[in-house]
Amino acid sequence: MEPPSATGEEAAPVIATRGLTKRYRGGQLAVDGLDLTVPAGSVFGFLGPNGSGKTTTIRMLMGLIDPTSGTAHVLGRPMPGATRAVLPEVGALIEGPALYGFLSGRDNLLRYDSADPAADPRTRRARTAAALERVGLAAAGSKKARAYSLGMKQRLGLAAALLRPRRLLVLDEPTNGLDPQGMREIRGLIRELAADGTTVFLSSHLLDEIEQVCTHAAVMTRGRLVVQGAVADLSAGARGRLAVTTPDPADAARVLGEQGVTGLTVTGGTVTGEPPARDLAEVNAALVAAGVRVRGFTLERASLEDAFVALTGEGFDVAG
Repeated sequence: MEPPSATGEEAAPVIATRGLTKRYRGGQLAVDGLDLTVPAGSVFGFLGPNGSGKTTTIRMLMGLIDPTSGTAHVLGRPMPGATRAVLPEVGALIEGPALYGFLSGRDNLLRYDSADPAADPRTRRARTAAALERVGLAAAGSKKARAYSLGMKQRLGLAAALLRPRRLLVLDEPTNGLDPQGMREIRGLIRELAADGTTVFLSSHLLDEIEQVCTHAAVMTRGRLVVQGAVADLSAGARGRLAVTTPDPADAARVLGEQGVTGLTVTGGTVTGEPPARDLAEVNAALVAAGVRVRGFTLERASLEDAFVALTGEGFDVAG
C-alpha cells in the first residue's frame, strides 16, 4: 500500500502507517492495527502509558524489527525495505543510548560519526563539538561515559542524533532521568529543531511534556490507537473544569449539583466540577438566585489529561 499522497500544497506525511501490527511469539499483541499519520514539520507527541506499544512501534518504524502485518512509510519510503535510504536522514534516540563506558563523551560521538558513511571526516571534530555544546555537555566532553549520570547519558544520546542535520528526529522518552532544569532545556532544544524545519517524533508517557512542546499528538493504550490530531483540537474535546470561588462552598456545591455539574470537589472556598452541556450563565444565575455569594466563576481550559479522560473514560496510569 502506498503512503497517502499530498494534496494541493500540503506536504506528504513524514510517517504513515496502515494496519501496522506486531504480535510476538506466545501470542502477545504489542501493536494492533495502527493507522498513524505524522505531518511534516510537526512536533508529534506519541503518548501512552508504559507498555502501551510506543517503543515497539518506533522499533518497527526504524526497521529494527519487522511488523507481523500492515505497512509503514517513513519519509515516503517503505520500512524496513528502504532502511539504507531512510536512516541517514533520521536521528534517533530509542530506549537510551548505547555507549562505550571506557570512552569519553566526545570520543563516543566521534565513534558514532565515523560510522556514518555520509559524514565528512574533515569536519568530524567540529561537528562533535557543536553537538556537545548544543545539549549542554561541552564541559563534560572529556569525562568517561561510565561516570555520566542517567540524564547526561540521555543528553549524549541526543547529541549523537544531532551530529548532522536530519529531516526527522525520533526520540523515545528523551527527558528520562533529567532534572526539571534539564527537562526545560531539552524541550527548548526540541522547539528550536522544529523551527529549523526538522519533524520531531516524541514518545512519552508524560502528559505535561506532550502538552508543553508538541503541535500534534496520538494516544496509544494497550497497543491500540485511541485518537490523533492537533493538540489544540484534542484538548478542545473536553470542556475543562468549572471553578466557583465563594465564602459559601457548601451551598454552592448543592446548587451546582442541582444544575447538572458533576464530579464536584470542594477545596477551601473553591468548588470545582465538570460543567453541564448548557449555557453557564444560567448556572451562575442559579447560584446568585440561591443567595450564594459568588466571588469568582471561571471555566478552566481543558488540559490534555482532561481530553484523555473524556476520550477513554479512564485515568492516565503512567505506571501501566
